[in-house]
Amino acid sequence: MFDFSPTEEQQAVQKTVRKFVDREIMPHIEKWDAEQHFETEMIDQMADLGLMGVCIPEEYGGQGMDYNTLAIVCAELERGDTAFRTAVSVHTALNSMTLLQWGDQHQKEKYLTPQAQGTRVGAYGLTEPNAGSDVAALQTRAVKDGDDYILNGSKTWISLCDVADHFLIFAKTDPDAGHRGLSCFIVERTWEGVSTRGFKHKLGIRAGNTGEVFLENVRVPKENLVGEEGEGFKIAMSALDNGRFSVAAGAVGLIDACIEASVKYAHERETFGKPIGRHQLVQQMIAKMIAGYESSQLLVYRVGWMKNQGMRNTRETSLAKWYACDAAFQAAVDAVQIHGANGYSHEFPVERYMRNAKAPVIYEGTREIHQVMQGEYALGYRKDKDLRKTLPRWPFKKEEIFS
Repeated sequence: MFDFSPTEEQQAVQKTVRKFVDREIMPHIEKWDAEQHFETEMIDQMADLGLMGVCIPEEYGGQGMDYNTLAIVCAELERGDTAFRTAVSVHTALNSMTLLQWGDQHQKEKYLTPQAQGTRVGAYGLTEPNAGSDVAALQTRAVKDGDDYILNGSKTWISLCDVADHFLIFAKTDPDAGHRGLSCFIVERTWEGVSTRGFKHKLGIRAGNTGEVFLENVRVPKENLVGEEGEGFKIAMSALDNGRFSVAAGAVGLIDACIEASVKYAHERETFGKPIGRHQLVQQMIAKMIAGYESSQLLVYRVGWMKNQGMRNTRETSLAKWYACDAAFQAAVDAVQIHGANGYSHEFPVERYMRNAKAPVIYEGTREIHQVMQGEYALGYRKDKDLRKTLPRWPFKKEEIFS
């Protein structure tokens, strides 16, 4: 049975996050964006609210809420700014949910629990300078050395690179096996040979922390291998199912912000003796935003429902991510158009929305990659096989969490 009406608990979470965004992010985001400053105190405050582990079971330090509550959190945070939704996407969806699905008990206790509590921050290291959508082209190597692995290589466009305590790093343990030679490791920032460098002067998400991770003869104990050797590609792709879900949810929040700003401006600005909201072509642009918002939200909630049921959702997540991110970018472009010349000024938030909205159309699978995926599913060329490990269903049951 489909029921996408929010529960009382979800409504309370939404209200709490919106209040937090309005009080702690909105008054400062223009300054943070202009100064390209990532305010790390926001992570501490989000941790205090339980947002860093909202859908992680209580047994591992989280709030134990369902996966659609994560979507609600991401939408509300992106309404404030993409930077803070990104922090939750990377920390919770890409890292912590991956450890929940694939990690062993020791890894969950040592790494997942403090991350869910918000006392440690996790990041995700897949992309490299010469390997984005083509994961098999990764050049980072992991060589077995006794009871350890020695990692060498670099990662780029890594969110929270200068902030994270733990990284999920994907490296080749068998360079001749293509994507079957990929493995996943937990790497700690404090280990010798780990260094990072944040990027400046990005087009958008300037209030976020994104950059490079360098690995030079980093010694990783074998107990930090996530899953089995050669299982890294499956782990990376299932992590992206979670990440893309949270990105799509964030896009819903960005559309919401565009509607809010556009409706307000359309009532205030007058041309030809009447508010611009009375002009039909302005109404048309706002109507398209509404359609994009409602459609995207339904696609996202369907994925969250499937996750709650323990169902494989790669196809549905891909569609939600592609559609919602495209809709958010179009909403931002139209919001700038509604604002006219003022939309080109930093005095109004819509120019930041447009800059921020472009990145999600590219990362975690470009729109073109998702279009190919949907075509292949429809034609029967792509089929999803069962994974050795799956996310626990919600409501969480101890026997599934610890299995």
